[in-house]
Amino acid sequence: MNNKKEIRTRYAPSPTGYLHIGGARTALFCFLFAKHNNGKFIFRLEDTDVARNVENGEKSQLENLSWLGIEPDESPINPNPKYGKYRQSEKLERYLLVANQMIENNLAYIAYDSPKELEQQKKEQESKGIFSFRYDRNWLKISDEEKERRFKNKEYSIRVSLPKNKDYQWDDLVRGKIIVNSDEIGDWVIIKSDGYPTYNFAVVIDDHDMDISHVLRGEEHITNTPKQLAIYDLLNWNPPKFGHLTIITNMEGKKLSKRDLSLFQFIEDYKKQGYIPEAIFNFLSLLGWTSPDSKEIMDKNELISKFDYKRLSKSPSKFDIQKMNWFSKKYMQNKDDDELISKLNFEEIENYEWKKIFVETFKQSCSTINEMQTSLNMFKKDLQPIEKYENEVVTVFIEQLKIRDFNVDSIQEAINKTKEITKKNGKELFMPIRLATTNLEHGPELAKTIFLFGKNKIYKRLGII
Repeated sequence: MNNKKEIRTRYAPSPTGYLHIGGARTALFCFLFAKHNNGKFIFRLEDTDVARNVENGEKSQLENLSWLGIEPDESPINPNPKYGKYRQSEKLERYLLVANQMIENNLAYIAYDSPKELEQQKKEQESKGIFSFRYDRNWLKISDEEKERRFKNKEYSIRVSLPKNKDYQWDDLVRGKIIVNSDEIGDWVIIKSDGYPTYNFAVVIDDHDMDISHVLRGEEHITNTPKQLAIYDLLNWNPPKFGHLTIITNMEGKKLSKRDLSLFQFIEDYKKQGYIPEAIFNFLSLLGWTSPDSKEIMDKNELISKFDYKRLSKSPSKFDIQKMNWFSKKYMQNKDDDELISKLNFEEIENYEWKKIFVETFKQSCSTINEMQTSLNMFKKDLQPIEKYENEVVTVFIEQLKIRDFNVDSIQEAINKTKEITKKNGKELFMPIRLATTNLEHGPELAKTIFLFGKNKIYKRLGII
């Protein structure tokens, strides 16, 4: 990368909702890109759509990024004064200043059209077979007096004055060269009638003010990029390098929709379910990027060291919940036992060794803390005594269990001796014992499961006491 300029990437959400999978993936790639190049990752807030902002939207975004392990170097709560404000709502004067400078230099102009007049202009173009609306700055003819009246009542917007037939092009970090002609865009609004900037105007000023060097974002922004390049060109500013990530789809290949209830789509949901955050970090990093050695399980530091934007995929990525569960299970297996113990509600269970055996046993098969808690709750319930069980394996096992101490090793010895006496193995051995002792058909290591229920419950169920 360019060694003369510090790499600075940004994630700039609107506080109109919680952190979505797509937004988290974008933030993650921006974070990995910056850190791989010893640069800075910036969190900025686009909060000018006041009507759609949700309470604590900013807080939620930052907390969920932090839970994933994505910590911004700069943000509204950790700003660098050199780069100005980190919330767009606090920069309105800056946007208006640039817009007025553009008017003074004939790079923008005041447009007095009302919504009704714009609709009429659009209909006239459609009657001529033009269905992709392009604003005609010469269409509205009103008197100076009417202009003055509308200006006084703030019945106007500010539009950029685009040059005719000018190509805007960029070498996309993901997709290669893209070219769009100014005639396909038309003069667009940079300041709305309410005095707020439009996205494509404000984002250019923000990126320029903050020295953003690289912009990675979703492919839905491809149509925004030429508009932003036009502003850079008119203001004689150097634009950042752009890269547009491919979409994330469900397993059927359809773009993720909030109406799709087949999987959780917000990071908050995975946090509440008790997923391992490092696993989600790892999983999301492979939604549209691959390691050169095809390795899958990688911690944060390894992902940072290997991240190369040239390996970003040009094809959509499928969100496979089964694969994510696999990642979470792998990370669960490597979690420290005491850390997992601290996250579980053992209630009246105080025996540390019991807790440790439980965690060691169930972290091998659980993907989430919630799943492990459900398994834990099973051991808090009483076991109903079994009815007469005419089964040679169970009969022999009960006799072997009675003559031994009640600990994991002794229970395993009883199982092994039962196998030796009955000549049964596999399902024929384990299934009858598991059903008889725990009333479960499946589960983790049998000797440990029996031990975890406790001597009193197991003996009562088997009729030993």
